[in-house]
This record gives sequence, C-alpha cells and structure tokens, in this order.
Amino acid sequence: MSLTALVLLILLFLLTSIVGVVTGSNSLITVPVMFQFGIDEKVAVATNMFGLTFMAVGGTIPFVRQSRIDYRKVSPLIVLTMIGSALGAALVGAITNQSLKLIVSVAMILVAVFTFFKQGGSSDAAESKNPAAIAPGSDRIALVYALTFLLAIYGGLYSGGYVTILTAMLVAFFAMPFGEAVGSTKLINVFSSLIATIVFIWQGLVDYKLGLILGVTMFIGAYIGAHYAVKMNEVWLRRIFLSTVFLLAIKTLYDLSALLFQR
Repeated sequence: MSLTALVLLILLFLLTSIVGVVTGSNSLITVPVMFQFGIDEKVAVATNMFGLTFMAVGGTIPFVRQSRIDYRKVSPLIVLTMIGSALGAALVGAITNQSLKLIVSVAMILVAVFTFFKQGGSSDAAESKNPAAIAPGSDRIALVYALTFLLAIYGGLYSGGYVTILTAMLVAFFAMPFGEAVGSTKLINVFSSLIATIVFIWQGLVDYKLGLILGVTMFIGAYIGAHYAVKMNEVWLRRIFLSTVFLLAIKTLYDLSALLFQR
C-alpha cells in the first residue's frame, strides 16, 4: 500500500470514529473503502474488526467515567454477544470473498432502510410517559435477548451498522434513554469486536501492521467523539444520529446505482 493510500485511510478512520461513537455504522464506510484500495475482502473485514476493538474501548471510557452505563442491564447482553460474535466471525472463514462483498453491499442497504424507518419514532420525553417503556415486561426482555444474540452473529461477521441497529433496539424495546443506549452499545461492542478479532487472528486474517495503525487512529477518534457525546443532551445526540443516517443512505444509493451500472 502506498503512503498516500495509508494517509487517506488514517484520515477516513479518524473522522468516522469521531462521529461513529454516536452513530455507529463505521464499517459501512471503512470496509468498502479498504476493498477499493485492493485489500483482500476477508483481510479487510478482519483488520477493520481489529481496529474496531480499539475504537470501542476509546469510546467506552468517557461513558464509564460519567456513569452512563447500567451494568445490571448490560451484563446478560454482553454474554449473549460474546457467543454470537464468535459464531459470526467463524463464518467469515467459511464463505467466499465474493459472497462477503455481497453481504457488505446488502448490509449497507438494509441498515440505511432500517435506520430511516425506525429512528424517526417517538422522543425520549414521550417514552418516559409510557409506563411500559420505563419497565419493559418479560416478553420484551426476552425479545431483546434474542435480537441481541442474532445481531451479535452479524456483528462478528461484518459489524457494518451493527451498533446502529443495537442502539435503536435498546431504545425501542429495552426502555433505555438514547444517551445510555449509546454508552451501553459502546461497552457491548468492546466484547463483540474483541471476540471476533480473536477468531480472525486464529484464522490468520488480520494484517497487524495496518490494524495497529488504524486501531490507534480509531481509539483517538472514538475518545474525542465520546468526550463530547457525554456532554450532549438527548436531542442533539438524536440529531447527529439521524443526520449521519441520512448521509449514509445517500452513499448507499450511490453504491447501489454504481453496482447496477457495472452490470
């Protein structure tokens, strides 16, 4: 890889990490760009996951310091995530590079559609007036556990949009304020990324040199983003989240049109 390409990757990973603390969906941008630089599909996914571990740690620290995470709620989700993420990462070694590219393309479209239709829902203020939202029943808790496990499989396989959907799910079904959900998904993603990275290392797919450079970059970006995120109110967090989703959808449509024209 040329020096110019490396510098461009570093800048891209830094910017997406700063914003991605709130929005998630970093991999929907970073992994396809790595493809464009000629990095093998499986190596790109694995090395990106290696870097995401650093990002998740950097993004979690400010939320932990501000006591924005309910560990009692999150602990069962972490256990389910570790199991699911390991299964998802194991699938990467079993599928072809072209299939992996197809998964990435489809994921970009589905996540964009999901976030547009789901995140435009009721505000936290409205949710706080709903007793069912404040104290979710056992059926909703079971649904959250099941969805967390299924999402973890996808998160270990690719992770593009994983945190975005997980954040939306915790707000919609687990009665979490948006700020708490953002912090909780950062912590959950530490374990998701770490377990997947361990599996990728075992499969020999991680480019350590590139991964360390991008990992340090993502840690710095995530720490900066989280530092400001913990100071924002729920309204601004939602605005940033939805604005980024809008831009992501534009990029997704562009990628889809490019794919169709190539055919």
